[in-house]
Amino acid sequence: MGTVDGGGSKSGTVKQLNVGGKLFSLEASSLSLSLSLDSPSPNPTFVDRDPALLSAILAAIRAPSSAAAAFPARVLLDEAHFYGLHEQLVAALSPPPLRGFSVSLASTLCPASEPYPTALAPHHDGSLCLSHGIGEVTYYSPALDHLATFRTHLHRITSLRQLPPSLVILGSASAPGLHVYDFLEGRHVASVQWWDPTDTRVSKAKVIAIAARPPADAADNNSPILATFESPHRENCIVVVDPVTLKPTQEIGRQSGSAAKSSTPDRVVHLPALGLVFASFVSSGAFGYSGYMRLWDIRSGNVVWETSEPGGAGRSSRFGDPFADADVDVKQQAIYKVCSKSGDVAVADLRCLGNDPWVYMSSGPRGSGGGYGSVLNCHQSQVFVSRKDGLEVWSRLEEQRHNTGDLAEQPGTKERGIDERSYRSCYVDTEEDAKRGMIQMMEGGGDRLFVTRVEMQCVEVWETSHLAGAIPLS
Repeated sequence: MGTVDGGGSKSGTVKQLNVGGKLFSLEASSLSLSLSLDSPSPNPTFVDRDPALLSAILAAIRAPSSAAAAFPARVLLDEAHFYGLHEQLVAALSPPPLRGFSVSLASTLCPASEPYPTALAPHHDGSLCLSHGIGEVTYYSPALDHLATFRTHLHRITSLRQLPPSLVILGSASAPGLHVYDFLEGRHVASVQWWDPTDTRVSKAKVIAIAARPPADAADNNSPILATFESPHRENCIVVVDPVTLKPTQEIGRQSGSAAKSSTPDRVVHLPALGLVFASFVSSGAFGYSGYMRLWDIRSGNVVWETSEPGGAGRSSRFGDPFADADVDVKQQAIYKVCSKSGDVAVADLRCLGNDPWVYMSSGPRGSGGGYGSVLNCHQSQVFVSRKDGLEVWSRLEEQRHNTGDLAEQPGTKERGIDERSYRSCYVDTEEDAKRGMIQMMEGGGDRLFVTRVEMQCVEVWETSHLAGAIPLS
């Protein structure tokens, strides 16, 4: 019989296990409660399970990059639950911290049927819910193992978010209601409708966008669900839904939808630390881009700041260069946008918004194609911007992020110390990557970036390699 020492380097009480006739020595503190509290005995505790699975789990925890894939990750994760090693195994199977300057295409996810993606919903643990085809949803575990695929009652899903531990929230631009499914069981749980008995125009409202869940912490389960609804008469608003009862509790920013400045927001972000809700809308046509950004106080429902481009409230110094996409970095408390003509990236400090709060940053030589069709996504204090000719990432220097005492007096700065010189950018994809087509959707989850391209069937997974030699800018 072989012996495996899987307790790690920390000292502690060693527990002897006889797993299917093979001896293992593990630290008691790393085992599940039932195994670690087993009555003391001179003989090893017998466990009637497959020893090869435990050997593979321990090998993966010790050396994630060199462990052989003898078993599917799903099988190992299920087995790790029994021994209390699930969290350690998930951490071992997860990629290194996401550093935009060293990310590369790691793998692709392609559902077995109707593989064209329509919406992405990554989670903070690196898992992914993907809608595709005619109302189908596929769930991939944090190890990117396929766990479930089911068909919903919707024809086409256009907005999607995860609600831990096993629920997914989805909506369609062609069917009314916000719908909740259990993705492990594939069953419908509840539906939320927006309607007003005093206004006949508000009925059969469809969902345009759903806010991403905040970072996983103690308040994650209590954070409300925010979704934008639009009725057939274009009346629209942001509906706040209780995540426990799945009942609407509040309306924010009700608009008629009769003009571009009152159109339904196609992006909504919850800023719980500031008590704000960010929403934006952008459209493009023969005369270019137009859109607005708006901040609401979630308690009062009042607008606290807004801007519209081109022209309008909160004028930008780049008149004639409206934004093509915008997003919020919740951690840095900053709004980022990409300009449609120049392709420049601009940033505004949420704590100091005025008439023209933007600081503009120009891309390198490869970014000469402008910002038409660009997609912008903020993830882990990094800004990913898709271009016609590639994928660009912007990062802020750590010393400038935390030490901004004298920057406000220097040229090219705004109050609170935002300085274009404190940002660095680079293209992270190769020419072969760019040849696969323009990026259509881009969402970050955990230490991964999920990307889809126009007329491409699969989802690309971008990660930092275990062999990357990137050094944090600190």
